[in-house]
Amino acid sequence: MKWEFPEKLQYAYDALEPHIDAKTMEIHHQKHHRAYFDNAIKALGGMPSSTVEETLLSHLESAVQNNAGGFYNHALFWQMLTPRSSKAPIGALKNAIDAKWNSFAEFRDAFEKAGLTRFGSGWAWLAKNKSNGEIEIFSKGNQDHPNVDTHTPLLGVDVWEHAYYLKYQNRRADYLNAIWNVINWEFCEEQFTT
Repeated sequence: MKWEFPEKLQYAYDALEPHIDAKTMEIHHQKHHRAYFDNAIKALGGMPSSTVEETLLSHLESAVQNNAGGFYNHALFWQMLTPRSSKAPIGALKNAIDAKWNSFAEFRDAFEKAGLTRFGSGWAWLAKNKSNGEIEIFSKGNQDHPNVDTHTPLLGVDVWEHAYYLKYQNRRADYLNAIWNVINWEFCEEQFTT
């Protein structure tokens, strides 16, 4: 991934309504994501020549990990959302999910549990283990990312309150239930098969 802040998303801020409101999307993108980008560049002492993944592997200082991780996670998150969701996994990823969890419903329950049981702020992730090709669900605190050296992120859902509080207040479960309506399963499939 290149060090470039996307001034605009690939869809309008109101495109994910009623599931995620426009004001939350605007603040989340323009304030939170922008701050992670700006603070990462500041912590690095300028624009790095390496990719974001290379930076995350080579700079272990907390200021870099927190901010570069926040930039990385959010850059993926915007691509993992779409107003034209198929509402369920497709292709090889669907087959892998069915093989591991028996059904999309059971996968969804396990994924939501990862998001709900993340104490405080963080992310719920579905990722592919690079060493054995297995898919895994886990959660990470704060802006920790799936280890880019060992895992390929397939689906990540931000469970920081800034991702949902304006619409859902303290009802993280309602947010996690609603977000399935806007998951970009085509992007998740591309991540899985490349």
